Parts: sequence; structure tokens; C-alpha cells
Amino acid sequence: MRKYILGITFAATMSLVVTILSWTASTEKQHPQLLQVSTDSIFSNYLKDIYDSAHLAASGLRLNVFEKAVTGFYNLKNLGKVSSEKSIITIADFDLGSSQKRMWIVDLDKKNLLLNTWVAHGERTGADKAVKFSNTNDSHQSSLGFYVTAEIYRGQHGKSLRLDGMDEGYNNNARMRDIVVHGAPYVSQGTINALGRLGRSHGCPAVAPELTDKVINTIAGKTVLFINSSGEHYTSKYLNEEVAASALDI
Repeated sequence: MRKYILGITFAATMSLVVTILSWTASTEKQHPQLLQVSTDSIFSNYLKDIYDSAHLAASGLRLNVFEKAVTGFYNLKNLGKVSSEKSIITIADFDLGSSQKRMWIVDLDKKNLLLNTWVAHGERTGADKAVKFSNTNDSHQSSLGFYVTAEIYRGQHGKSLRLDGMDEGYNNNARMRDIVVHGAPYVSQGTINALGRLGRSHGCPAVAPELTDKVINTIAGKTVLFINSSGEHYTSKYLNEEVAASALDI
């Protein structure tokens, strides 16, 4: 009888141990997944809060484009490639026609839209719509991806801002190609009225002459410029949301 009782007790104990171990293992497997979902959700909510507070939908900036741009901003910031003093990001959405105001400058910390204006693309990138992109010298085409703003100088277009391309194979030849932010008279309502589109550059994101000082002074000093197009195959190591979220300590 005693052996029988001990046998039952041992069996019950082992069953309880197996149950506990099984529950612990299951919890350990699920925990990282739950943590990931939570982090992604918090990061998405953070981006949506800025998007809504700055009234970016009303200005025509799409949420998915904004999310890509800000993800890249925080990845670049995490790597120490952008200013720790500024939270400015510039977005040029080349999915839109050049007659639309498709450039946005946003202060992420202040959740404020600073400027929404026209921006030109390269003459061999397309007419009104940007459809072809290149990282090659003398291609006269625009280049996609993330840039960090560099030094201000005076050149043939007057006050200009150099750009360093961050995406290997997409825009890393920007400095060699003299892809810069500058003012151009063909970026105007008059040109749109005459041609049905803006004039085009040699690949530079050119802006209206009367806004050149404001644009350059606002975004100079290692801030991020993102040029988007969903019609062209583009990938970037800076589009990792999980790593970007870690820069926010969330």
C-alpha cells in the first residue's frame, strides 16, 4: 500500500514538474514575440502622433512615406550620422507629379510642418512624373534614398547645400555628381502654367529661388533628406523599424 501511495505521489509530482517546465518554456518562447509586437506598436503610435499633430495628411504627405522617412532618420541618428541638436527631416515624394508641392520639411520634436513646397527632379528622370533613377555620373537623373545634408557653398546656382548619399548603390555618388540643394527659376508656378510641370535639373532636388535661403538654412547641418519612389525597386538598411525604435528607448 505504501509503495502504491509513493508511486502515485511520484507520478503526480513529475506531472506537475513537466507542466511547469512546459508552461515556462512556452512563456519564454512567446515573450520576445509579445515584446516585438509591443515595440512595433509603440513606434507606430509615436509616428502617427507626429503625423497627426503636424497635419501632414492635409498637406498631402502619405503616412507610409512619412513612416519610411522617419524610420531612416532614427536609424541614421542611432549611428551618429546626423545632428544630435536638430530633429529636422526633409521628404521629397517623387511618386507625385512635379506640379504638386511634394517636398515637406518637418520638425519631429516640435511635431510641426515647417514648409511644404515644390521640388524638381532630373531631366532624364521623367517629364512631370519621376520614373527613372540613377547613381551614375552625368546621367542627369535623380537618385533615391537617404541623404545627410553637408556644407553650404556658393556655386553657379548661388547659395547651395551639398548632400552625402547614405544608400550604397542608390545615391552614394551624390557628392561626386554634385547633387545638391539649390534654387532654380524653373521651379515656379509660372513654369507649371507654361509647361504643365516644373522645369528639371541635372539630378538635383532644386527648389524655388525665393525659398532657397529658407530651405537651406533650415535643413543644413547634418539633417536627413529622403527621396521616395515606390515605382522603383529600392531597399535600404535604414528601413529597419526595430532598430529605429531602439533609438527612442521604447
